[in-house]
Amino acid sequence: MRFPWLLVVLNIVGHPLRALLTLASLTVAFFLLCVLTSVLGGLEAGIKASANDRLVVQSAVSLFVALPQSYGGKIKTVDGVEEVVRWQWFGGYYQDPGNFFAQFAVDHDRLFDVYPEIKIDEAAATAFAQKRTACLVGKELARRYGFKPGDRLPLIGTIFARLDGQAWDLDVVGIYESTGANVDQNTVFFRYDYLDEVREAGLCGGPEGVGVYVLALEEGAVPEGVAARVDALFQNGPQVVNTTTEAEFQRQFVSMLGNVPVFLGSIGGGVMFAILLAVLNTMLMSARERTHDFGILKALGFQSGVVFALLLFESIGLCLVGGVAGITLALITAPVLGAGLSSILPNYAIAQETQLMALGLSGLIGVVAGVLPGLRAMQLEVVDALRAEV
Repeated sequence: MRFPWLLVVLNIVGHPLRALLTLASLTVAFFLLCVLTSVLGGLEAGIKASANDRLVVQSAVSLFVALPQSYGGKIKTVDGVEEVVRWQWFGGYYQDPGNFFAQFAVDHDRLFDVYPEIKIDEAAATAFAQKRTACLVGKELARRYGFKPGDRLPLIGTIFARLDGQAWDLDVVGIYESTGANVDQNTVFFRYDYLDEVREAGLCGGPEGVGVYVLALEEGAVPEGVAARVDALFQNGPQVVNTTTEAEFQRQFVSMLGNVPVFLGSIGGGVMFAILLAVLNTMLMSARERTHDFGILKALGFQSGVVFALLLFESIGLCLVGGVAGITLALITAPVLGAGLSSILPNYAIAQETQLMALGLSGLIGVVAGVLPGLRAMQLEVVDALRAEV
């Protein structure tokens, strides 16, 4: 006898309210799974994309303790160091404190040598080199706020607040794109010499010195060896340093969130376990209500395996539809969530691996939830099934 595929569909839609509620639960569960997995992926993206030939030098006391300006020239003399660029977190905001995004003062003449993944056109590179108030805006940040070359970008300083209460007026000279996840596209880069000029003139507050130095290594240089030599150079002060790989530096920011990755993973696991129980309960109810029908099928000559397969395919079909709906919802909402999380999670995206994982997990839950009801239905005797009262 041919397998009664139509019965699988009819059994799912036979109780529309229950089916809709189960599908809604599955949709929400797999939407949350995709979002949580993508958040975790975004946290790890910068670490995975970090360059092997870059080191970061920071204070051994804290990232928030500035290093002396004189360290840059000394670091450049260390064997294995090809170039050094200063990075200083600015910490301002645009128009309103809610409009927060990353801003860094950098050495404009060395930034692209150390970070070749930052791409700008020739006109922007020329303007950035010539204009002291020039700044570069990330592609995604420009899209969000409508920034374009030629615009004035006023930033209200918090760490480096101007003493006259006015904004730092920057001129947007170009929109950059990044080919690496370690440099996001939601940042503003402006010239370090402009920050130095205002700071040395006593026109703003803020710490003296440099936030971090980023080093590009010579070809063939061993990062661990270079890091050890840099640390040894300043072991007697005036400021002791800690030199790490770019990946380790990125990992520090993730660790600042505490056990958030573990917490998010636990939530995802709990959601999946809860939805497994919900689908299992639905399938057990469905199997119990159709006990008499299974007796009729067996009396007509269908094997016990067919009864098992009916419940198994029903469970798998229900879960796959719910999984696809959850994945689709996650993809639809990704631009909105990405924009909302861009200041703290610039690499948020629903990766193809996440979609395939969610789809595979939905099928697996369908199999697990369908096995127990299917096995119970297989063991039914025809006479007992026909006499059953539901």
